[in-house]
Amino acid sequence: MTVDAIIVGSGPGGATAADVLTRAGWTVTIIEKGRNHLLDPENPSRLAQDYSNDEIKFLHRHFLGPDPLIEPRTFRVSEDDGERSYTGAVNSIPSTVGGGGTHADGKVPRFRPEDFRLHSTYGPIDDAAVADWPVDYDELEPYYAEVERLIGVAGSAGANPFAGWRSGPYPMPSGAPMYGAVLSSAAAESQGLHPYAAPTAANSVPYDGRPACNNCGHCAYFGCPIHAKGDPVAMLQHALGTGQAELLSETFVSRLRTNGREATGVDVIGPDGVERTLGARFIVVAGGAIETPRLLLLSGIEHPLVGRHLMMHFQTMNVGIMPQRLHAHRGRSVTHVHDDCMLVDDDARDAARAAGLPWIRGGLVEHGGGGHPVMEGQFYPWGPSHKKLMAESPLRDRLWAFIMQGEDLPQATNRVDLDPTVRDARGFPVARITFKPHRHELVASAHHGPRHIRVLEDMGATWTATTTSPLVAGATARSPFGDGATNYRGPISAIPASRHVMGTTRMGTDPATSVVDAYGRMHDLPNVVVADSSVFVTSAGYGPTLTLVALAARAAAALVG
Repeated sequence: MTVDAIIVGSGPGGATAADVLTRAGWTVTIIEKGRNHLLDPENPSRLAQDYSNDEIKFLHRHFLGPDPLIEPRTFRVSEDDGERSYTGAVNSIPSTVGGGGTHADGKVPRFRPEDFRLHSTYGPIDDAAVADWPVDYDELEPYYAEVERLIGVAGSAGANPFAGWRSGPYPMPSGAPMYGAVLSSAAAESQGLHPYAAPTAANSVPYDGRPACNNCGHCAYFGCPIHAKGDPVAMLQHALGTGQAELLSETFVSRLRTNGREATGVDVIGPDGVERTLGARFIVVAGGAIETPRLLLLSGIEHPLVGRHLMMHFQTMNVGIMPQRLHAHRGRSVTHVHDDCMLVDDDARDAARAAGLPWIRGGLVEHGGGGHPVMEGQFYPWGPSHKKLMAESPLRDRLWAFIMQGEDLPQATNRVDLDPTVRDARGFPVARITFKPHRHELVASAHHGPRHIRVLEDMGATWTATTTSPLVAGATARSPFGDGATNYRGPISAIPASRHVMGTTRMGTDPATSVVDAYGRMHDLPNVVVADSSVFVTSAGYGPTLTLVALAARAAAALVG
C-alpha cells in the first residue's frame, strides 16, 4: 500500500505535519522508533497514564529513551580528538511518541524579525556561516498564530517589549508565577531588565479537552502525568482522530528509498525485527537535527552540507544560594524570562569591539530554581554532612539561577556524520557529533553573565557562581561548602548540555549553499521535506520548538496547496 505521506518522527515537527496533511484528506503513516507512552492510536482521545513524577525513571532509567547503551552517540570537539573522545548520551532528545515535546518544560517563544535576517542586519563574522533565512517573520507570523492555537499557548501579548508584532492574543492567559520568579523579576527590573511571563505550552486553563497545569514542578525532563502540556499531543490527537493516519511505534527507519530524483518510500525495521519497505508519494523527515542528517547519510544522500552547521545554544548559568527557601520544586520549571541580552546595544558593541568582533548577541534568559532531590544529592560531598545539607537544601530549595540560552553561530566544522566504527544495537552506524563553540559565544557569555550575578546579589544571595555549557576551559568557582576554590562543574563538560539542537540541513534558495528550499523540500529530492529544526539557518537565542512547528505547518500547507 502506498500512502500519500510517510512522516519519520512523531515529535513537534512530525506531529504538526501530520495534523495539516490529514486535515487536507491525505493518508499518512507516522513512524516513531521509540515506544508509545502518550496515547491510544485506536482511540486518541484516550491518553496514556504512563507518566509520573519519578526522577529516577525519567532522568536515570531512560524511560523516554534513547538508552545510550543501545543507541549511543559519539562526540569530539574537533578532528584533533581522533575518531571520538566520548561514547554514550550526547544531546539526547527523547525517542518516544511525541518526541522532544514530551520532556520539554514548555517555553515556546517566537523568534524576532531580526533573527531571520542576521547577516543583513549585523553583517558577517569571521569563521561563521552567518546568513539570512529564505523566510521572514512577516511570512511566518500567520503560522506562529495558528500553531499557538493548535498547541495551546499561555502568555500575555505585549508583556515582552522586544517581541515582534502579533496578529492576535495568546489562546490562554499566563499561568501562575513561581515564588522565586516574583523575587527575581523585581530584582531584574531594578537592574533595568525587562522580565515577563514566558509563553508556555502548558494549559493555564482547561483547553482542547485537556486539564490546566497543576504546577506539580515536574516539567523539564518529565512527561506530564495529566497531559497539560500541549505539544505535540494535541496535533497527534487531531491527526489520528481523522482516521487518515496510522502510527507505527518501535519502528526504525533505516533508509530512504530513491529512484533518480524522487523518493519512493522507506525501509523500516519493526518491533518484530523484520525489515520491510513502505511506499509513499512524499516523505516528511522530522527526526531532529541529529537523527535527520544521520538518516540522510545512511540513505546515501551525499549533499556536502548534510550534517554541517550544527548549532546548540551556549548556556551561561549564573546561580546563587538564598537565605530563604524559594520552593522552586513547585510550579512550571520556568515561568519568567527576559530578552535584554538579545539586544545589540552600545554596551554589547563595545564588548564585541574589545574582543575583535563586529557584534555579539546573547539569548533568552530563564529565571529558574534548583533541581529535584536525587539530582541535588549528587552534588553534596559524601559523609556526615550529606544528610544535613539535604535537609537545608542549598542547591535545590534555596538556589536560584539565570540561564542564558546564548545564540550559537553556525560553523561548517560543527557537524553530524556517521561514526566509522560505533554501531547501535541494530547494527547501524551511530551519529557522531563534532562541536566547538565560536569565540562569539564565549565573548557574549562573559559580557552578559556579570549583570545576572548582580541581580542575584540584589535578591540577597549569600553565594554565587557562574558556569557554562559547554564548559570553558579552566573555569572554577567558589564552593558553597567552604572548602576554598574548587572546580564546581557537576555534570558540565565539553559536551553541550543544551537540547536545543539546530542546523544540519539548512534551508536556502541556492542548492550550493543549502540542503532544502524555503519550504523544507530537498533540492535534490523535491518530494522529501524536512520538518524539524535541521532546516534552521541561524539559532537565534530562543528555544526552537515554536519556530520549527510553524515551519512544519508552512511546509505541510505548501504540500497540500
